[in-house]
Amino acid sequence: MIFVAAVLFLVLPSAHGQFPRACSSAEVLLSKECCPAWAGDGSPCGEASGRGTCQDVVLSNSSIGPQFPFSGVDDRENWPIVFYNRTCQCQGNFMGYNCGDCKFGFTGPNCTVRRRMIRKEIFRMTSAEKDKFIAYLNLAKRTISLDYVIATGTYEQMNNGSNPLFADINVYDLFVWLHYYSSRDAFLEGGLVWSNIDFAHEAPGFLPWHRFFLLQWEHELQKLTGDENFTIPFWDWRDAQQCDICTDEFLGGIHPTSTVLLSPASFFSSWQVSSDVWYGVCSHVVGRLQICVQIFFFYSKLVLLQGKG
Repeated sequence: MIFVAAVLFLVLPSAHGQFPRACSSAEVLLSKECCPAWAGDGSPCGEASGRGTCQDVVLSNSSIGPQFPFSGVDDRENWPIVFYNRTCQCQGNFMGYNCGDCKFGFTGPNCTVRRRMIRKEIFRMTSAEKDKFIAYLNLAKRTISLDYVIATGTYEQMNNGSNPLFADINVYDLFVWLHYYSSRDAFLEGGLVWSNIDFAHEAPGFLPWHRFFLLQWEHELQKLTGDENFTIPFWDWRDAQQCDICTDEFLGGIHPTSTVLLSPASFFSSWQVSSDVWYGVCSHVVGRLQICVQIFFFYSKLVLLQGKG
């Protein structure tokens, strides 16, 4: 399992969305080559501009741990080799599925300008900052991702690529699904497909995987809003005796009549869960509070970030 978690982290910078929309066609799946063109020069991976090249995915040959009892039965094994065995390998300060973005901490047309990001503790945010944060989350929740889609079937159900099964998803839910897809039983159309597998938490890849996940989520919010100086806040929970952010002002308090619902006074209580994609996913426990999976992962982002990086 150490090997699997490490592989997931190592390949994510190259194919960091799950399924780039540009790589969701039957033609691409059958070729198993996900090397989209960068719009800046029209070449695959921006190769003409020195951004990256299309290369074979290289996986570790280290043995897997006892936590992973299967072989050849799960699309997430040796990710993303079941779907793609060639992807964009970016150079310098470039990153992304087509090397079209700058690495975290860099900006400018050639990604050479360093920029310093400052994240605030959530209780130190001004009212205006908090309102902007919620507005950005709400925008992400209501905006279909232009760059990524999610799988609604296994590679076998896709007839080994000739029958693509993908669905649109909003920018916020994309990251909920990415975390879920890598760490929990995967519910896709037709019911439970895989079970008892956790690629993101049961090995040393836990910290780097989540660090990258949080940085990418912040990056997508910056792109969506056009606010490259936006940063997600953190919650310094070291001395917390309870879930201090589980209030209607922040994540939402508990519903007065149900332990599995948010308070109706919470902004997030109006968010909906798409049953065809999220069937069976919505019941996580955070301390003593059971809340919907989307708010759970919002909570996770705050907890894990810790204002650093």
